[in-house]
Amino acid sequence: MNSREITTHISKAADFLNVKKWDYGASFSNDFSVQVDKGDAKQLKASQKQVLTIRVWNESNLVGITTTSDISESGIKKALNQANIASEYGNKNESTEFSPLAKEPIKVKEVKKRNPVGIKKLLTLLREAEVKLLESHESIKSVPYNGLSESFFERVYANSDGAFRSFTKSQAALYLYARAEEEDKKPRSSGSIRLGYGVDDIDIEACIKEASNKTISHLNYSPIKTDKYLICFSPESFLTIINAFSSMFNARSILDGVSLSNKNSIGEKLSTEALNIYDDGLHEKNISSSPFDGEGTPTKRLCLIKKGKIESFIHSESTARIFKTIPTGHAGLGSKVSVSPDWIVVEKSKGDYDLKTSLNHSNFDEEFVYIEELNAIHAGVRASQGSFSLPFDGWLYKNGNKISIESATVAGDIKYLLKNIVNIETNQEVTTSGISPHIWVDGLSITGDA
Repeated sequence: MNSREITTHISKAADFLNVKKWDYGASFSNDFSVQVDKGDAKQLKASQKQVLTIRVWNESNLVGITTTSDISESGIKKALNQANIASEYGNKNESTEFSPLAKEPIKVKEVKKRNPVGIKKLLTLLREAEVKLLESHESIKSVPYNGLSESFFERVYANSDGAFRSFTKSQAALYLYARAEEEDKKPRSSGSIRLGYGVDDIDIEACIKEASNKTISHLNYSPIKTDKYLICFSPESFLTIINAFSSMFNARSILDGVSLSNKNSIGEKLSTEALNIYDDGLHEKNISSSPFDGEGTPTKRLCLIKKGKIESFIHSESTARIFKTIPTGHAGLGSKVSVSPDWIVVEKSKGDYDLKTSLNHSNFDEEFVYIEELNAIHAGVRASQGSFSLPFDGWLYKNGNKISIESATVAGDIKYLLKNIVNIETNQEVTTSGISPHIWVDGLSITGDA
């Protein structure tokens, strides 16, 4: 049954049950994935999934919701009836409506269609990659975490007001995480991830090389003294910290009282004027882009911070109505709709600012700490308070030497971090979660074992 037929069946079932107002979101996918362990197939998966989420509004405008994987005519009718019954227990304190933009045109990126390569080819490619990674250095003894996958899926949104949206897409992913061991030393690990629209788009050799180089670079390690340091955040680590505190821009979080911002925070200075931050789900480099959100609102580029000041919040239909603005294309689908960012893009704003432009991670000779990757985000971030204390992988640079840090945590406050940015490098780098340059921050506390 295709998405148009599903919409027709829901409409007929709604007429039969006397349901006047409804919408639904659907996801259909074919997924293939493999994992290996020293040449042996550790896990092989092939699955076909279909998920249908239906919302119903009753005569009191209360919302009920249900999810089903049965998309037969009888299954759809049953799910619609369950949502209708659930609507009697809907949230009376907050209403949800159709997005006013659910019929607006959407932008779908033109991408060449990829075909499945199949489990056998995935397994062969991953085995070869594991062997090459193990052979890249004598200290690499295993690749404990690895995987190669491809997914082909369709997303749909439609409602009783005549809105209908659909798009199809494919995505492939490779991850390799190596473990190096040397006598009388602690094991050291690191890895690399690559995404593509299909397996043939993934640069497997580059992924192997990066995983190997990052792992080996951590073999020469030593403890670091507890102190305050000049810190350079890699693009990956800076995007991690921004996403961890994205509740600052999240209207849902503001209404729930779990954000550092409030309704009147638009225009508040949050960082140096040299910083711009956008959420750009449709960016050409975003492999995971979707042209619309869970409510059918078109995805778009949205400025969150402009020259250091909060420019916008991300909204669902209900939060936008409360804030007297329009939805931004960041909503999920539910009776109480969640809101989340898509793809963060960090830029250096145009203009002359008081930055220390001599700070460049590739040639700066004085002492600084380079944070490559932040860990334990869910445990170490208190988003509603603004504080963080996070273990990290990185290096201490001193007198031109680069020494891996054995074990340490970086701690601070997100507002202090943003206001103490001392340089934003010019070159931006594409990561799996967004785009960012290297960001330098002075005076953050690092707790080490020395």
